[in-house]
Amino acid sequence: MYDYEQGSELELIRRSRKGDVKAFSELYARIHVELYKFALYTLKHPQDAEDAVSEAVMAAYENIGGLKKEESFRGWIFKILSNQCRKKFRDTKQTAELETDIPDEEKDYAKAHDVREAFLLLSEEERMIVAFSVFGGYQSDEIGGMLDQKAATVRSKKTRALEKMRRVLE
Repeated sequence: MYDYEQGSELELIRRSRKGDVKAFSELYARIHVELYKFALYTLKHPQDAEDAVSEAVMAAYENIGGLKKEESFRGWIFKILSNQCRKKFRDTKQTAELETDIPDEEKDYAKAHDVREAFLLLSEEERMIVAFSVFGGYQSDEIGGMLDQKAATVRSKKTRALEKMRRVLE
């Protein structure tokens, strides 16, 4: 059975690799919501998320010729976005550390009973794993490939991250 959606996406990827801007725009249109959700939940701030997605898409467009397997496009672009989010997160964290002198134990965690707040309490890596799984719909082996980790390691980190969130939400 021919999967029309997947087949047409592969054709768009092939055309994009040959420099077809319209084909790449169509690929982006199909995935932009997932990319933005991932970036937003990873970085917390809409402007940072938009910036990360824009930078990732530009990098993907410039480097699509280096995509080895056409069927790996989504994982490949999410890996680029993941790297952009890491960079933004590090930059934001460094800025925040310079702007605040409140010790961690004095921070108000009253708002942590909200799922989003619980998510934001996770480490950068934990947020990425949960976001890839929940928003991207990726399996542990795919996430492992994007983060250069074994699938079993991803599963255990995801389990621990979700348990942290459960404890905060109780």
